[in-house]
Parts: sequence; C-alpha cells; structure tokens
Amino acid sequence: MKPMLLAGTTAAVLAAASLAPAMGQATNPVSQVIQWNRTLLVIVRTPGAQPATVHPTRSFAIMHAAIYDAVNAIDGTHKPYLVRLSASHFASQEAAAAAAAHEVLVKLYPNPNLQAALDAQFQQALAQLPSVGKAEGVSIGNTVADRILALRANDGSNAQPIPYVFGNAPGDYQSTPPNFPKQPQFTHWSRVTPFALEAADQFRPGAPPKLTSDRYSDAFDQVKSLGIAGSTTATADQALTGRFWNGAIQNYWNEIAQTASLAHDLTTAENARLFALLNLSFADGVIAFYDAKYTYNFWRPVTAIRAAATDGNPDTEADPNWLPEVGNTTPDPSYPGAHAVISAAGEEVLTSFFHKDHFEFDVTSEVLPGVDRSFTSLRAAAEEATLSRIFAGVHFLFDLTTGRRLGSDVADFVVDNFLTSRDRDD
Repeated sequence: MKPMLLAGTTAAVLAAASLAPAMGQATNPVSQVIQWNRTLLVIVRTPGAQPATVHPTRSFAIMHAAIYDAVNAIDGTHKPYLVRLSASHFASQEAAAAAAAHEVLVKLYPNPNLQAALDAQFQQALAQLPSVGKAEGVSIGNTVADRILALRANDGSNAQPIPYVFGNAPGDYQSTPPNFPKQPQFTHWSRVTPFALEAADQFRPGAPPKLTSDRYSDAFDQVKSLGIAGSTTATADQALTGRFWNGAIQNYWNEIAQTASLAHDLTTAENARLFALLNLSFADGVIAFYDAKYTYNFWRPVTAIRAAATDGNPDTEADPNWLPEVGNTTPDPSYPGAHAVISAAGEEVLTSFFHKDHFEFDVTSEVLPGVDRSFTSLRAAAEEATLSRIFAGVHFLFDLTTGRRLGSDVADFVVDNFLTSRDRDD
C-alpha cells in the first residue's frame, strides 16, 4: 500500500459515499449491502489501495459472501455459502451486514488511514440503525466475516506472480506497444482456489482459431479497421463506446446491480444474496479466464496487426504503426476477453435474479467522468460492453464470443448450485 495516497482523500471520499445516500433518502435509507459495495468500489478505485498482485474481485467476493452468510443466518430462507450459524430472527440484518463488511475490509486493507475511515463509516451506520437486535447482528457479522477470512487465508492469492517468458512465434502473446509492460499481470491467478467452481479449468474453452482460418482473417480485419486510433471506419459513437467501457468492468456491473436493486426496492436479505451471487460469479470468472488466457497465450490485436506479414495468412495485411483507439492494451493475453466474461456473468446473474431482462437504467463511465449511457435491457448493456473491446482496439471478435460463453457457464453454475432456497428440491 501507499499511505500517502490514502491519507485524507480516501477518507473524505468514503465519508461522502456513506453520507450522501443516508442524507438524501432519510425516510428510506439505502441498504447497508449497497453502502458497503459502494465503499469497496471507492477503495479499489483509489491509487495504491489495492495490492497490485491481488485481483480486486477477490475482495468483493469475500465481503459479499460474508454479508450473505451473516444476513442469511438471521433470515434463514436460503442455504448458507460457507458458514452455518444459529441466530435469532430478531437480530438486525442491517447490523450484521455492516459488521461483516467492515470486518472484512479492515482485515483486507490494513492501512491506518483507510481503517479510520472504515471505522467511522461503521459507527455512523450503527448509529442510524434501531437498537433492537443491533448488538446480536454485529456479533453475527463479525463471527461470519472472521470465519470466511480464515477459510480464504491460504487460497493462493498472496503468491508471487509466475515469471512470464514471451514467445516469438506467430500468434504468441507479446508485450504490447505503446505501454510495453515488463511482465503481464496475474500470471498466478488461475492457481487461486475458486469460490464456487470445482476447478479453474472447469469450463475452459477450446483454442482460438488458426491464424490461417477465415474466422481469424475476418476478426483481424474488423478490429484493424474499427479499433485503430482515430479510425475513419468507426462511427463517433462506436469510438466513444470503446473509450466509455475502458475501465475495470466488474465495477461497472456492481453499479448496474446497485441501480437494479434500488429500482426493485430489494430487502436486506435479497440484496445480500444478489451481490453475493454476482461477485462470486465475477471472482470465479476471473480465475477461469486467466486459466484460459495463460493456457493459449494468444497475441493481442496490436501485435497481430503489426506482425501480420509473419502469420502465414495471405488475407491479413500488416500495418507496422497501428495503435488501438484506447492507447494502452491490458497487459495479458487476448483470448478470451475479460469484458465479455464479466458482462455475460453480470447479465446472467441479474436476469435470473429479477426474472426479467428489460428495465431502463443509466451507466456511468469509470474512465470518462460525467459521461453516461442509457439502456433498456441488461442484454443491451452486456452486448455493448463486450463489443466495445473491438472499438477500443484490444480484442478480436472470437475473444468476445468465447468469453461470453465462459462467463455464462460460470454464472449458471454459481446460480444453480449456491445460495439456493431452502425450499428448492435438490
């Protein structure tokens, strides 16, 4: 961590994230599940807060798993994720949610300045809750959080990344201009213990198309034309789309889930389950796509287009100066696409939870301040987020179609097998 970056600024932002909803909706306060989801989003967006070798989806999964098991111990309508507790139905679910989230975050982010802000938010949350059942709720939340943290303590996330040796054959992943990172990211992440999947390779896709295939040629030409910086083929809206979604895609989908929750006036128990299903799916989706990425080690478009003369395909033409619309390419192999995996998982979880796809909502860009885009369905948002990676110039179409299938498979497995109703027949 970098304490200088976390001092003052983060505390103020966390305070604003906590205070604004409570003050703006005093008659109907926002659920603690959403409040702490917002808090973790602030943390992972703060430079220096998230350890560089630990994927942030792990923090979201641990926090929301703890919230779920704590709240569900009181609500009792669904099967637990990992921790079984006997609790009074009169214990405060909101206090349990706040305590579980707070306990997880102070343990995962042991920076003193950040902890002071988290402690202040926790005390403010408790002050707003009725006294009945509050102490028991806090006790339940702390107990569950500590047990889940203990169960994840040796999951492989604290291992050092595996040194990567770049290949030099056509199709091999290479360090990408103009950023040229020394090492690709999260080379060790496929070895992290999944939260729900039986193994990282449970849904591993088949290999990408051969460089000499028509499927490869078509995808090559598409991203070469639409994804180049300053493209004259892409429309202004397509270029904007490529830039709009060029952030941490799981953050966008957590905010979409917040919007959906508020629109549907979910209970504390419903929120706990929704955000747990969502973030368990995201965490395992990331483990699964890193398994595939570092199995196939497929080159990114910027490398493929510059080195097309070497690919053995007469239908691909090299452009040695080609650069993508968004500038830097994410430093990991191309196949499959992360945005596609996460967006498909987000769409699948939210659609199955609400039993519908269509409702109107806005999405705010993580990287273009103040820029929103409007949607009338979850499918439309997922498709745009996925295809944006072509307009950004960082993925081939086959990266995305394969990624969508992988994300759907992971989410289906989570939804079908975890946090299910006690009344459901097994």
